[in-house]
Amino acid sequence: MSRLLILDDDPRTRTLLAEYLGGRGYTVDTAPDGDSGLQRLRAEPPDLVVLDVMMPGKDGFEVCRIIRATSRVPIIMLTARGDELDRIVGLELGADDYLPKPFNPRELLARIQAVLRRAAPAPAEERATLHAGPVSVDPDRREARLNGVLVELTTTEFDILRTLVANAGRVIPRERLMELARGEDYASFERSVDVHVSHLRRKLGDDPKHPTLIKTVRGVGYLLPSQGAA
Repeated sequence: MSRLLILDDDPRTRTLLAEYLGGRGYTVDTAPDGDSGLQRLRAEPPDLVVLDVMMPGKDGFEVCRIIRATSRVPIIMLTARGDELDRIVGLELGADDYLPKPFNPRELLARIQAVLRRAAPAPAEERATLHAGPVSVDPDRREARLNGVLVELTTTEFDILRTLVANAGRVIPRERLMELARGEDYASFERSVDVHVSHLRRKLGDDPKHPTLIKTVRGVGYLLPSQGAA
C-alpha cells in the first residue's frame, strides 16, 4: 500500500489523518514542520505528500518549491484560508491538487486516491509512446520529451500533456482537462487548468503570447497541433 507523508503543524490534524488514513491501509508518516518533513521525505520517499500551507519556519509554499527542485512526488496542499491566490500559488509551485480547510477526511482520501491513480503506471494497452511534432510522451515511464530532451513534469501536468498529445489535432474541452487537473469536483476553481497549461508552456519553451505547441481555442479549450506547427 502507498506511503503518505503528512506535513502539518496542528497535532490534532496529524493524529486525525494518521488514524483515518492508516485505518484505510495507507502507511502514514507525519511531521510538524517543513524541516523535519523534508528530512523524512529524503530518508524514506513517500508516494504522496499532504502539505499544509500555514506552518512555522518554512511554510508550505517554500517546502513545495524545495520538493519540486528534486522530486515529482504528487503533492496535495491544504490551505486554511481557502484564498484563490493561495491555490494559484500552490499550483504554480507544482502542487497537483489542493483542499481548503476545514475539510472532510473522506474528501481528502478521495483526492489522494485520484492523484495516486493518475500517478500509477499505465495499463499495458496504453503504454505505447505517443508523438505529436517535437513532443513525445511515454505513458509507462511517465516521461515527456521535447526534441528528445526530458522535460520534468508534475503528475497533473503529465496527464494533461498526455491527453493533448494522444488527441493531437483535436480541441480538448477545458472541462476534460479540468477533470485531470482536479478530478470531478472542479467547478469551484476553474482557473486551475489554466495554471497547469501555463506551466506546460513554460516547461516546453512555448511562447505564452504566441504559442505554437499548446494553442488556446477561445471559449472551448486547448489544442496541440499534430505536427506541433503554428
